[in-house]
Amino acid sequence: MSTTTAESPSTARHFTKVFKILEGFGYDKSKLVPILQAVQEEYRYLPEEVMTFVATALDLSPAQVYGVATFYHHFALEPKGKYVIRVCDGTACHVKGSAEIHDALIANLALPKGKTTTSDMLFTLETVSCLGACGLAPAVVINEEIHGQVSSEQACSLVEQIRMEEAQ
Repeated sequence: MSTTTAESPSTARHFTKVFKILEGFGYDKSKLVPILQAVQEEYRYLPEEVMTFVATALDLSPAQVYGVATFYHHFALEPKGKYVIRVCDGTACHVKGSAEIHDALIANLALPKGKTTTSDMLFTLETVSCLGACGLAPAVVINEEIHGQVSSEQACSLVEQIRMEEAQ
């Protein structure tokens, strides 16, 4: 796909990474899900203007792309922090105190009511229905690393360790 004359050079530069992703998938609209996964990997979420750009590039309607992005729980439409903390609230984890862990992390991260991402974009806190790690209950995942049999204090300590590493 070539840029049209309607696109300014700054627009083209803004979407350079998206162009490379689309080229890597051969502008194949049947590969929309992996394209969106690659875009999300790059931006840590799916910005609206990027989804519209992808739709145009693949000759799809923006509604089709948005529909796919909202259908799959994996996709995020809001920016996420560098570290995504997922607290399991499945039955085993809930019984063993996952709600208390979640509350302790909200306090530790100083998240305002209704917000899931810290203002410095370092952390995003999510609750998930099940991590499939019931034997490790209560379980917390930070990015892709599973932490089992975690207490509130241990969960907050993990956050503090990351903060110290990031400060170096």
